[in-house]
Amino acid sequence: MASEKTLNAKSLAALGANRLAQLLLELTSGDTAAKRRLRLELASLNGGEDVAAEIRKRLATIAKSRSFVDWTKVRTRAADLDMQRNAIVDHVAPTQPAEAFDLLWRLLELAPSVYERCDDSNGTISDIIANAREDLGTIAARAEPDARVLADRVFVAVQANDYAQFDGIIGQMAEALGQEGLAMLKTRIEELAAAPPPAPGGGDRKVIGISTRSPIYQEDFEARYHAGRIRSALTEIADALGDVDGYAARFSAEERTNPSIAADIAERLLAAGRPADAMAALQLAEGNFRNGRHWPDWSRVRIDTLEALGQSAQAQTARWAIFENSLNADYLRAHLKRLPDFDDAEAEERALTHVRQHVDFHQALGFLLDWPAHRLAAELVLARHAELNGDHYWLLTPAAETLEECSPLAATLMLRSMIDFSLDRAKYKRYGHAARHLQTCEYLAKWIDDFGEHLDHDGFVAGLKARHGRKSGFWNA
Repeated sequence: MASEKTLNAKSLAALGANRLAQLLLELTSGDTAAKRRLRLELASLNGGEDVAAEIRKRLATIAKSRSFVDWTKVRTRAADLDMQRNAIVDHVAPTQPAEAFDLLWRLLELAPSVYERCDDSNGTISDIIANAREDLGTIAARAEPDARVLADRVFVAVQANDYAQFDGIIGQMAEALGQEGLAMLKTRIEELAAAPPPAPGGGDRKVIGISTRSPIYQEDFEARYHAGRIRSALTEIADALGDVDGYAARFSAEERTNPSIAADIAERLLAAGRPADAMAALQLAEGNFRNGRHWPDWSRVRIDTLEALGQSAQAQTARWAIFENSLNADYLRAHLKRLPDFDDAEAEERALTHVRQHVDFHQALGFLLDWPAHRLAAELVLARHAELNGDHYWLLTPAAETLEECSPLAATLMLRSMIDFSLDRAKYKRYGHAARHLQTCEYLAKWIDDFGEHLDHDGFVAGLKARHGRKSGFWNA
């Protein structure tokens, strides 16, 4: 039975409301943040309206603040913002979604002034702003804002998104905007595109940086930023409207040869039931895909497109090729899944043989451990132990633990490689880990009947002492 002194809700409730109220007043004396929380809870007793008034007052105070908040105090400011966000969601939104929507929007509008006065190097404020943005998207449809008013509000947000506080806002507001609101927003963005920012007068061009080719002028940077912001907004609107051709039209002919952009366009065409057009979009970028860089989305969408076109054999060939080149287990599983019975077992054996011969020893080892094929992983270590790199501790440590039962010698060789690397390179911060690995080697030695070409445990330790006997940080760890 739990002690009556245990701090939990039940034991504290036994103190009674009056005593708890007195304790709260004592504990929050001098704690401004705690007092704000209590005031919000008290306001909630009268419904969301009183809470909303408290939150609006607090947000106004934060907006007026001009003091800088360094990194030692930023968590306090973050906790304050998060308290307001939670209160909006928990106390206002259930009964007053429109008011909650407006308050969350106001919180996002505060972001520039908060960022400018806070050291948010650890991203604490950014996380809260992102959460508020998600809450806004959740509440938007229930708030039922006027489509025209919301379109105007989103239009302003798109232009004021200097701190990414409104990233993705068009997609989040799409349902609330509806077709009418999205169309109005599109018109306003297109009007903005037709009126680029004016060039500075006087003929003076301000240099704000130097590139490898030439100076970077402020007006040129602002013009590119303006154009990029507009295009991003129009592509988001096209996505929200389900306008695949409108989405594709936002990219130049040269940009469509980028495999990543081509994959984005093709995926949307595929979702719209247009696989032939999707393949055509992918083929525009095929030359750049084969330039040696890694374009995983292009490959994935191309396989999906081949399947949609009924070209299953070509899709299977593509899956196998990707597996052979990258040892991507997902593509191998997808390949095997589509093979007839019995053929899949033969193909898997062929695949595992390929893995064991792969040029990258550690990638092959990781694949066999994850597949899983632990016996083959142990055989790989025993056959290619000279390729062990003891610096790969993130792979070899769990690998040794996994294989120690089925092959204590393979596990020992991996542990030894990490010990040797740590001592040979004088990685003193790893000495504690290396010492534990040596203890494990001593334990595993009892289960190894034949060390073969390798030194037994005593011989390995003797070699360590001969080479590294003075490294007391290891021996005394």
